[in-house]
Amino acid sequence: MKRALPLLLLALPALAVAQQRYIDEVFTDGQVVITPNVPFGTNIDFLTSNLASPNVPAEVTQLQTLVSTQQPIPAPFFDPTDGSTAVKVRELRMDIYEPDQNVDAVTERPMVLYIHTGNALPPPQNGSPVGTRTDSCAVEVCKRMARRGYVAVSMSYRLGWNPLAATEEERRGQLLNAIYRAIHDVRQCVRTHKEEAAAANTYGIDPDKIIVLGEGTGGYIALAHTTLDKGSELFVEKFRPDPFNPNVSYVDTNAVGNLAGLNGQLTLYRSNGFDHETHFCVNMGGALADTTWAEAGDAPMVAFHTVFDPFAPFTYGIVIVPTTGGPVVDVPGSNYFIPWVNGLGNQTSFANLTNDPFTARARSLYGQTIDGVTIASGAEGLFPVVRPRWTPPASDEASPWQWWDPNSPAATTVIPGLGITTHQASLASNPDMSGAKGRAYLDTVMGYMNPRIVCALQLGPCALGTPDCLGVIDGPDQPGQPCDDGDANTINDAWTANCDCVGQPVGIAEPAAAAALVIAPNPAIDAVRISSPAGKVLSYTLHTPDGRLVRNSTVNADVIILQRGELDGGAYFLTLEFAEGRAVRRVAFN
Repeated sequence: MKRALPLLLLALPALAVAQQRYIDEVFTDGQVVITPNVPFGTNIDFLTSNLASPNVPAEVTQLQTLVSTQQPIPAPFFDPTDGSTAVKVRELRMDIYEPDQNVDAVTERPMVLYIHTGNALPPPQNGSPVGTRTDSCAVEVCKRMARRGYVAVSMSYRLGWNPLAATEEERRGQLLNAIYRAIHDVRQCVRTHKEEAAAANTYGIDPDKIIVLGEGTGGYIALAHTTLDKGSELFVEKFRPDPFNPNVSYVDTNAVGNLAGLNGQLTLYRSNGFDHETHFCVNMGGALADTTWAEAGDAPMVAFHTVFDPFAPFTYGIVIVPTTGGPVVDVPGSNYFIPWVNGLGNQTSFANLTNDPFTARARSLYGQTIDGVTIASGAEGLFPVVRPRWTPPASDEASPWQWWDPNSPAATTVIPGLGITTHQASLASNPDMSGAKGRAYLDTVMGYMNPRIVCALQLGPCALGTPDCLGVIDGPDQPGQPCDDGDANTINDAWTANCDCVGQPVGIAEPAAAAALVIAPNPAIDAVRISSPAGKVLSYTLHTPDGRLVRNSTVNADVIILQRGELDGGAYFLTLEFAEGRAVRRVAFN
């Protein structure tokens, strides 16, 4: 959709200095427009329907007729408390975050489709305070992506299964069907956006650049949406009630619809002539259904996964439902499937990204064994998140990026049989939960994910170079010395031939002014002096080796005094922004 370029843009040249759209936040909160509660589809709700009722066949026939003839569905079907119908339907909605089109000159923006967590049940029924499209994490991610120039969409999807079913087979079948229906909802949402983009394009999206980003349960859904493209994939042995009968799957497509969510007895979606293809996939937790689902040519993938995730296996194992602690199905986690898709050639667009702080942290962990868990080599696209091994009653963490209001109704509900609130239960796997912590981990998500999206979708300059260092140096080595610095810790001493012993990766395109930088003393006790005689530093950020942002400042100066202040002793990555680009240096405090 064509729009006139507003005069306001003439007042914004400073915004673009040393910043790259889709990498950096080039818009402010005040320039982000949020459109809530936009409908994108209506379908049968398995959470509130009584599908055991003898009235179901007649009511389903009535609904199918109404939808096919484009007539409105009567109100009782939408009301779970109205006993006059056994079948209930739900109108699915989404919240859309975008840069204000009166400010943004770009008229076709890549779209990020956010899929929330929640164990396919609503809070607090899922035993958690989170599980909606308005979770704190969901809102924060969407705002951050919109400030970077994307259109971000946080969508709802249908829920419903019985985690207390008597047998593992029943629980497995019900959960697989719940995920399958959620995939249909994602695909309906994508088709709706593509249809709208081909007409008015109200939200100014580029339908050929769509990213799916799933968190927790949403991670499973995003990965399945990206890889499920053949009916035969539903008949993998573990998805069959009888593993010796290859003709029956837990998922009955005649009942619930084909892979697109169409043509099933219990689905109301109709084709609008557009496909549901998406072009990049991100999972924050979750797992892939099966490696046979992944094929050469699938969309590139980026994964964030805690190494000791107690629910979704980091490498390969059984999915555990947080609601009950019960097992469901064996699946490959991020540490398994990311090397797999690398081998398929799906990650080549960003395989040689230069060693920014986030990439450096991820690469420093590849091939390492931490408390008995070995992180895969060749796992480009995986950011392994290492969290403390908490002592009981706390457990290992799955989602350090989550936080919630402990006083909300969803958090203060007491879980039947346990005698504790959902807030207390969720603290067991996130014991130091806070907004500050959650946002810090989202800093890492943004810093690692967005350069890879930019490369894969060709959204701007892609900072490719030769392969970089495997890690950050763990001691004050000097040029000419061997990279083993002589201490007992060799984790960060393994370098490729492209790295020197100061810990500075080569192959990074830096501005000319960076060559004249003087940083001393380094290591320091109280303060580091950064002198840039060949060009002013516009701003800087300081990150820990695991990617947490601990300090940032706009300076516009040729001399900076970096005070230690509250910082712990150890190494940090200092990113300096110049008018012509950026440079990354390692600094340390004793």
